[in-house]
Amino acid sequence: MDAIFLQILNGLDKGGAYALIALGLTLVFGTLGVVNFAHGALFMLGAFCAVTLNRLLNISFERVSETEKDFLGNPRVEKVPYIEQWFGPDLAGFLLDWSVPISILLTIVVMAVIGVAMERGLIKHFYKRPHADQILVTFGLAIVLQEIVRHYFGANPIPQPAPDIVAGAANVGSWLGLGDNVIYPWWRLVYFLFSALVIFAVFAFLQFTTFGMVVRAGMQDRETVGLLGINIQRRFTVVFGLAAVVAGVAGAMYTPILPPDYHMGMDFLVLSFVVVVVGGMGSLGGAVLAGFVLGILQSFASMNEIKSILPGIDQIIVYLVAVIVLLTRPRGLMGRRGVAEE
Repeated sequence: MDAIFLQILNGLDKGGAYALIALGLTLVFGTLGVVNFAHGALFMLGAFCAVTLNRLLNISFERVSETEKDFLGNPRVEKVPYIEQWFGPDLAGFLLDWSVPISILLTIVVMAVIGVAMERGLIKHFYKRPHADQILVTFGLAIVLQEIVRHYFGANPIPQPAPDIVAGAANVGSWLGLGDNVIYPWWRLVYFLFSALVIFAVFAFLQFTTFGMVVRAGMQDRETVGLLGINIQRRFTVVFGLAAVVAGVAGAMYTPILPPDYHMGMDFLVLSFVVVVVGGMGSLGGAVLAGFVLGILQSFASMNEIKSILPGIDQIIVYLVAVIVLLTRPRGLMGRRGVAEE
């Protein structure tokens, strides 16, 4: 029972990442009709926003220590972050410790600008082009972005620390009366709660605001909304920026779980497209549901007991589910009738 509960927890935090990326993909496809293969690169760029902020906070200068000496008795030269000189050791220590959560503020601004620039500079020229053209151009853009990141940050993963207060593990079993055998990392729990909060905020924005209502109407019938005198194109540009922000903050907060490298976006992109297809093209609820379901299934498939019976099942379980869903329900779990059924 403990092992099952642990796998559910593993699936929820992994599913949270899948759901956030798939949510952005679905927003873009549902509003613009664009298959954006660069969306995984946006997840990667968000992760490197966290890396960039951490490096900026760690920019240091050298000074001669007044207390420490080397083995020859000479004063030791030490590196001191500029923020420690500017704000004092206490605030500087807080900023360094909480650099990953704080990086969300930087990520929101950077990703919104990148998202709007992508839509205005490139994507808008491919609205009426075949999906094959959209895939080719956005896939090429993703490769360009990851090579730029590799040039400036290198090819090796760059670990990012979680705040000290949530760096350890939580005794989840004792909370639920399951004993002391269910120990789970705090940051993974934080990430699941964070992903749930972002998903709720996006759905609330689309459901309870006038802007969101117009966007949802545009997803159903773009031409009719345009005939009402509403500049639906401008709103769709904002939606593209919103999708980029969602992918970016998902990547930034995932860095303590998976040290970012330049190809992490491609790794998540393929799985997230499978999530979108399984959930239903254009269905926001389906993307979220499929993200968590596939995350949990992948987690269970990685158990040694399962792999001993079905070797390699953890590598193909997501694609196996996608094949079954497409054969039995081509429009996906919550897709609209007529979408992807031709």
